Amino acid sequence: MESLNKVYNFLEEAKTFYLATVEGDQPRVRPYGAFVLFEDQLFIMAFARTAATRQVGQNPKAEICAFKGQTLRIECKLVEDDRQEVKNAMMEKMPSLKASLGENGENAVMLRVTDATATFYKIMEPVETVTF
Repeated sequence: MESLNKVYNFLEEAKTFYLATVEGDQPRVRPYGAFVLFEDQLFIMAFARTAATRQVGQNPKAEICAFKGQTLRIECKLVEDDRQEVKNAMMEKMPSLKASLGENGENAVMLRVTDATATFYKIMEPVETVTF
């Protein structure tokens, strides 16, 4: 849990992270900012019916990258979790999303970060690697 908290706090301070997925043989990267800790697990939120959610459905391997003076890179798999409780936790954390997500979060896809290896870098040198 300590490792996960370290990653979560880094993302909180960075505010924006970049999600890389694969479409065929082409990498795709886009900025995100919606994530939440729920039941001691990290979730990121994507909008339903997007290229990103389609790509994750075809290939769950992804990488998340954030920067705040240091760099954090997370190699992981993303697994969809459609429980209402996860969506509620996201909307509670970021109430400004509720208008876009719909009353019950029906426009949200919650992706649980699994099999994760997170590496913190200072300049180009890895300084710490954690798993969760």
